[in-house]
Amino acid sequence: MARKERISKGRTMIPNFFVFCEGDTEVVYVEMLRAYYRLPVHIIAKKTLLNVTPALVERCKSAYVQTKTDQTFLMYDLDVPSMLQRLQKVPDATLLCSNPCFELWLLLHHTEQKTELSSADCVNRLCSFEKHYKKGVLLPADKQALMANVSLAGRRAKALTAFNNPSSTVYVLIDALESLKNKTKE
Repeated sequence: MARKERISKGRTMIPNFFVFCEGDTEVVYVEMLRAYYRLPVHIIAKKTLLNVTPALVERCKSAYVQTKTDQTFLMYDLDVPSMLQRLQKVPDATLLCSNPCFELWLLLHHTEQKTELSSADCVNRLCSFEKHYKKGVLLPADKQALMANVSLAGRRAKALTAFNNPSSTVYVLIDALESLKNKTKE
């Protein structure tokens, strides 16, 4: 009896999400998203990465098996002068910028923020909602509350002007993860 030829099912690899970020809190938040969505999210943390270049981004991504539909995200605070201009030089990267800091994105999970504020003010306001907040640490109860309000935070962030103080475009990553999650269910 002859063997049948193996026929490919035509499946393609799920795209990678490469997230470059600078701080401990960002890393913990993206790890939470990776666990929740169960998608290939690769976190590339560079704590002193003030000089983001296209060559550096490509060199970091080369350690992974890549697909043609991979997405690159740069998650940085805009409280450093000229950071936005540096990030915009990286082609084909989506900017996930928070101004003044990433804690604004966390704050938007709890309340609206329409007036300009400093990084310290942002952290203080966040502490009024998350009593035990500490940079780089998200307790299980905090993670649960954040995931429960992530769509609300996205709506609040979309109402703000991108890259101005206050603003955050982290919702773009959430939207991309949601979109892929819905496609993989089909």
